[in-house]
Amino acid sequence: MKYLAMIQARCGSSRLPSKVLKDLCGKTVLEHVIERVKRSRYVEEVMVVTTLNQEDVPVVHLVSGMGVRVFAGSSQDVLDRYYQAAKLIKPEYVIRITADCPVFDPTLLDDAIQKLKPETEYMAALSETLADGLDLEIMQFSVLKRAWKEAQLASEREHVTMYIKNHRDFFQIQDYISPLGDLHKERWTIDEPEDYQFIKTIYEHFKEEGKEWFTSSDILGYLKEHPEIRKINEGFIRNEGLLISLKNDKVVKRPTEE
Repeated sequence: MKYLAMIQARCGSSRLPSKVLKDLCGKTVLEHVIERVKRSRYVEEVMVVTTLNQEDVPVVHLVSGMGVRVFAGSSQDVLDRYYQAAKLIKPEYVIRITADCPVFDPTLLDDAIQKLKPETEYMAALSETLADGLDLEIMQFSVLKRAWKEAQLASEREHVTMYIKNHRDFFQIQDYISPLGDLHKERWTIDEPEDYQFIKTIYEHFKEEGKEWFTSSDILGYLKEHPEIRKINEGFIRNEGLLISLKNDKVVKRPTEE
């Protein structure tokens, strides 16, 4: 297998509990993310990686009912969760996506894959020209394995690709630049109640238009006509969870065997 998309999902969010199971026009946030990723022309399989916690059992039931492979692993060591799941398939590339991004755009993922250079080991929107909520990361399985073996900081175990970003000299890295212009200020993710209201407003708008499938360009067009919608969730910090992890960082025990 060349491209395996792995969607990170859990119910234990402190700011908006069970956000991945919240309803958006008749489907859960997670269902929308899965369906959107499946629209990619290159992704051969979609897998959801969740935790062994009791609170995430509904995620397992939901995903299994959709006929999608689901893996349950460590709640704290997310890097281990990803590696243990990916090594069951050993794809050439792992695509990392998070389940709090229900307007994820597979056309951008396909564009990134098309621009992926043969020598590239890790690609991401490092310059942050994508909207918060459109993030995508593509890495060789061998790179994921190396990170799993070598990452020592708690932040590098919790945030799957932090080891790669902290050791850029070790890898062939490619920055993915948004083909839609600089969308850094756009917040299209779900971390806070206001984010959910923002995304819900977008979904309801396109449902009223009879447009079940819409892209990033469609959203930008809608926001251009209704700029007041952005005020619903303005003022929040991008990557707040990562900043908290870095503030409380420490060296942790690494796995010793596969």
